[in-house]
Amino acid sequence: MPHENDSTAMTDAALSRRRITGAATQVGTEVSINFGSSLAGLVIPIVGSFVVVAVRQLVMLVVVLPVYRPKRAELTWARLWPALALGVVLAVMNVSFYEAVHLIGLGTAATIEFLGPLAIALATSRRWLDAVCAVAGGLGVVLLIAPGTSDAAAIDPWGVALALTSAATWAMYILLTRRVAVGLPGLEGVTVASIVSLLLLLPFAVVTFDASAFDWTVVLLLLGVGVLSSALPYSLDTFILRRIPPRLYSIITSFGPVIAAIFGWLVLSETFTLVEVLAIAIVCGAAGTAIATQRDRPKSDLEQTAEGLV
Repeated sequence: MPHENDSTAMTDAALSRRRITGAATQVGTEVSINFGSSLAGLVIPIVGSFVVVAVRQLVMLVVVLPVYRPKRAELTWARLWPALALGVVLAVMNVSFYEAVHLIGLGTAATIEFLGPLAIALATSRRWLDAVCAVAGGLGVVLLIAPGTSDAAAIDPWGVALALTSAATWAMYILLTRRVAVGLPGLEGVTVASIVSLLLLLPFAVVTFDASAFDWTVVLLLLGVGVLSSALPYSLDTFILRRIPPRLYSIITSFGPVIAAIFGWLVLSETFTLVEVLAIAIVCGAAGTAIATQRDRPKSDLEQTAEGLV
């Protein structure tokens, strides 16, 4: 029937526009996060990682707390403990990542860190292609940190250990975020986690705080890190995930190390050898292939209609 065809075409066009908008926004958030990380790379040598992460969490709370304030009546222990655990993971993940950026550079740290979500994507799969992707991702990282591949005399092993710690905690963050989203709607769970993270970091930030290191440039850089790396991307995640499927979200995220390397080059004056560029490309390619070839569960007509109404 003509009317049905017209209606279907309009629905498909609307879904396509929503998906394009969501994907473009997701690319924008990846640029925002990595630009924020490059600004962190500028200010960490001045004030230290604990201060940078504490300010980042503070900015996040100032932006989201008025909108996503958790309701006290709903904060039962069963619903609250995953958010508390997420706060601990958030603190460790951010501090270890920023310290790794300081020691081994943004491009290298971001690439190693991406082993975390790559491991989550491959953990439950038994396909031979995923096994190949896992090996390729591991080889890419080995190639990245192997002696003689970097412009530096030797890559800092402590920096590599911190980047691997960040990778492990990112994997834990993904698992806990799913649990938190079930118990606390919207960004309420992330808000609780940010409060916990800030409380954990404050004593270390106070101890390492040096008032003489602060001027307006440092303050603006710290605010930029908070807005670009936390407040803006976290606030947009719900908007994005309502418009694109999780797999497309993950595919776009898999190119984060490339974006990080670009900002490392532009903002932090990092240089990369051909081998390092190849290693970053291998890791991103392995992640993108593993995620892009995952099979989605077939959706019913009711689910497809509901997606169009969100």
